[in-house]
Amino acid sequence: MNKVPMTVQGEQRLREELNQLKSEERPRVINAIAEAREHGDLKENAEYHAAREQQGFIEGRIKEIEAKLSAAQVIDVTKMPRTGKVIFGVTVELINLDSDEEVRYQIVGEDEADIKSGKISVTSPIARALIGKEESDVVLVRTPGGEVEYEIGDVQYI
Repeated sequence: MNKVPMTVQGEQRLREELNQLKSEERPRVINAIAEAREHGDLKENAEYHAAREQQGFIEGRIKEIEAKLSAAQVIDVTKMPRTGKVIFGVTVELINLDSDEEVRYQIVGEDEADIKSGKISVTSPIARALIGKEESDVVLVRTPGGEVEYEIGDVQYI
């Protein structure tokens, strides 16, 4: 099985969700099913069918999270040597050479990516252009809107 890179925070979020699903959501839906069964005829029992459907979603999500965690290669960037090189997990400051606009991104695993939070997937075009480069390097990133030149500013191992 191929290992999938994941940050320490990404793994922690998945473990918290898994724990919540197993300790709170699963028992709650099991109780809802038991209560709905007590109401008699299951064919016409909307609460029973809704609870069973919810149980299916919860069990599916538990399996999905467990599979992600078993395939995860957790990378703690804070323990890496600070070489100024862009690697998985770093937070990198980029300066758009056309507009002088600065942006900050953390390079994370695919499941952790959230552009609104400044987290980009390691497989994204920007991250692929940055990996292996160093502070003050200029990179050309192909975007849907055309090519953009960035200078790599600060690379943080946080």
